Amino acid sequence: MNGMNGMNVEVDPNEDTEWNDILRAHGVIPERPPSPTAQLEAALEESIQKAHDNRLEDKTLEELDALEDEEDEAFLESYKFKRMAELQSLAQKEKFGSVQTISKSEYTDEVTNASKNGVYVFLHIMYTGVPQSKLLTGLFQRVAEKFRDIKFVQIDARQINENYQPANCPTILVYHNTNVVKQLVTLAQIGGNNTTIKDIEELLISVGAVKDSDRRLIKNEDNGFRPTYSSIRTSTLNNKHNESDDDDFYD
Repeated sequence: MNGMNGMNVEVDPNEDTEWNDILRAHGVIPERPPSPTAQLEAALEESIQKAHDNRLEDKTLEELDALEDEEDEAFLESYKFKRMAELQSLAQKEKFGSVQTISKSEYTDEVTNASKNGVYVFLHIMYTGVPQSKLLTGLFQRVAEKFRDIKFVQIDARQINENYQPANCPTILVYHNTNVVKQLVTLAQIGGNNTTIKDIEELLISVGAVKDSDRRLIKNEDNGFRPTYSSIRTSTLNNKHNESDDDDFYD
């Protein structure tokens, strides 16, 4: 390798020497690549710092109140303000709460157009006599009561197409901003005949309808969420009402 004065000098560019530092400073040899160990340590430090900075991210208002003696007041208040804003925003979106049965003529307004402005619409294309359709109707009713910001709709398959095959039911279509973002034919992909509310909630998470940290999710109930008496009572009444509606729908 040529030195700074044109002399041929053999240099190992990977050596950590004062001479190599001089050569690097003059652009004679390239900079040493960063140490993998140093990179890992930097990434670890960054991860730890990020976790510390976001330590209050998933705390409820009640949990934030309990930290008044442990956290900086201004830092804590900023999270309380953020949490209250989130709760107010959610309350404004909670305008559904039950499964709506629609006809073909209502499809565009109640499904496609209803999914505008960030609303998620879960459509159940159902068929009477199919066990999985009956199962999904019950699950949707219970989930709709809890996630009142998400719209749940069902329609008889024959309203879509009189030749729609029972073997394709239930079919789930998820709309968001007027687009179909998820399609499931039967419950085979999420639990089959053993599909549970937890499976439906995982579907909500997978399409982005709820966050994985949402306190309404069953898996997060141990972290603070508990259904109130009024929500349980309303769910029971809705189930009875919907069962009656189902009987009328197929008469």
